[in-house]
Amino acid sequence: MRPILQIIISLIVIGLVLIQERAGGMSGIFGGGGGTPYYARRGVEKGIFYATIVAVALFALLALLNLFLA
Repeated sequence: MRPILQIIISLIVIGLVLIQERAGGMSGIFGGGGGTPYYARRGVEKGIFYATIVAVALFALLALLNLFLA
C-alpha cells in the first residue's frame, strides 16, 4: 500500500510544481527574466506553495518509511 501511496503523492507533487507561476519563458529557468526573484505570494499561489511543501514532506516521509520498514 505504501508504494502506491508514494506514487500518488509523487504525481501530486509533479502537478503542483508544474502549475506554479514563475518568470515566463526559458530565461526564468536560467536566472534571467528581469524583476525580483523574491516576492510575496498571495491567494491561490500561496496555497499551492504550501501544498507543495506538504506534499514533498509526505513524499519524503513515505520514502523513509519504505526504506526502513521494507
